[in-house]
Amino acid sequence: MCDTCGCNITPGNRELAYKPVNGHTAVSVLKNLLAGNDDQAKHNRQHFDRHGLLAINLMSSPGAGKTALLEATIDAFRDQYRIGVIEGDLETENDAERIRAKGVSAHQITTGSACHLDAHMVHDALHEFPLNELDILFIENVGNLVCPASFDLGQHRNVVLLSAAEGDDKPAKYPVMFRAADLVLLTKSDLLPVLDDFDPVRAESYLRNLASRAPFISLSSRKNLNLQGWLEWLRLELAQQREQSPSGDATTKPRGQPDAVPPGIRALV
Repeated sequence: MCDTCGCNITPGNRELAYKPVNGHTAVSVLKNLLAGNDDQAKHNRQHFDRHGLLAINLMSSPGAGKTALLEATIDAFRDQYRIGVIEGDLETENDAERIRAKGVSAHQITTGSACHLDAHMVHDALHEFPLNELDILFIENVGNLVCPASFDLGQHRNVVLLSAAEGDDKPAKYPVMFRAADLVLLTKSDLLPVLDDFDPVRAESYLRNLASRAPFISLSSRKNLNLQGWLEWLRLELAQQREQSPSGDATTKPRGQPDAVPPGIRALV
């Protein structure tokens, strides 16, 4: 974890960070933070499972269209599913206000200098929702293609957005993020005719080079183009979650990341 962006200490794990650890080495503190986060994530997932809801972690670079996707999804599912949203940003309630304008409960987490959400922050936010009244909880992570992929929040699935306004080589440049994806959405597809340097086929090939089998769906939230693939994926995931939760089967978990070591820790071990 890096000291320059502040992601090593968050409002959620500050107590763990300063908890006495044998030796007080950087490595021991980092391991303590990660272990504490994983324990809290497991607890969060138990909450979600007990209430039979589906928790989705949305990740992308800033401006890729996460909030616009949520607005379009809320409109499409308004009469079918009950939705809640946790918004993560360094500052402001701008995104939460956009979601509330759609008539959906939204809780804003402002992280200060931390460039990702962690399981402790998400757990605190859960007290703002009647979980038994939700079908789907979306967690819109801080816009960042690095750190969010390394922290389990207790979610069931990771969805990564890649905007047509970005380079099509992003999956190659940020492999940890895209390996963690259970679904990749190519957003702002309506701009492809004027962005002739972005090749969707090439973008998907970079994803497949990571040995990822995650579905790759192209859509435009603003223009309401090709949303059906995304909506149907959500329906199927929710149905699967509801089948597992009452039976006590193993919970649904996002793609594993055995090599997703938070930035900086390799240099310390």
